[in-house]
Amino acid sequence: MSSVINENIFFIKEHIGMFKASNSYDIINPETQMLMMTCREENLGFFTKMFRFTKYKKMTPFDIEIKTNLGEPVVQIKRGVSLFVSTVNVFDEKDRLIGKFKQKFFSIGGKFDVLDANDKVLCTLEGKWTSWEFKFASKTEEFATVTKKWDGLGKEMFTTADNYVLAINENTPEDSVLRKLILAAVMCIDMVLKE
Repeated sequence: MSSVINENIFFIKEHIGMFKASNSYDIINPETQMLMMTCREENLGFFTKMFRFTKYKKMTPFDIEIKTNLGEPVVQIKRGVSLFVSTVNVFDEKDRLIGKFKQKFFSIGGKFDVLDANDKVLCTLEGKWTSWEFKFASKTEEFATVTKKWDGLGKEMFTTADNYVLAINENTPEDSVLRKLILAAVMCIDMVLKE
């Protein structure tokens, strides 16, 4: 497991594009401004690209890979076609299923259960409907928060690019599967809930 996953603060910067079908992000250390990881959707089919420019964009499948800045795989995030609610699978660097996200049908602000590979709920990702804030929490503990970083009216109005700050609680165990699932879930916030 890559030690980069043990950092506690990540700045996720979506690549700007007015007419882009695929999603691309850089994951940066906010203190040093150094690139830590990349997140790319490289295996996008022709029909998926076409549907990304329609009102059915939120229903399209995706296959995203997060890699270190040296190209080492960290996690892969996959979803098939989604009609009403999403189930997203997350795989480790050896292509083993490590967890899932199951979207809740009725939720204001957006909500996912974060599950391990055996469908046990590890925590819930829940957003506030009044703002752009999300938290990962169990009934007894908060593991991480995600907030949107504002980049100005011009960029927000004319592109679909968003930036996020992920803050993982220091009490979340290092080298845990939960850290990988939390990082992967940030991409699901953008692609499933906010696109």
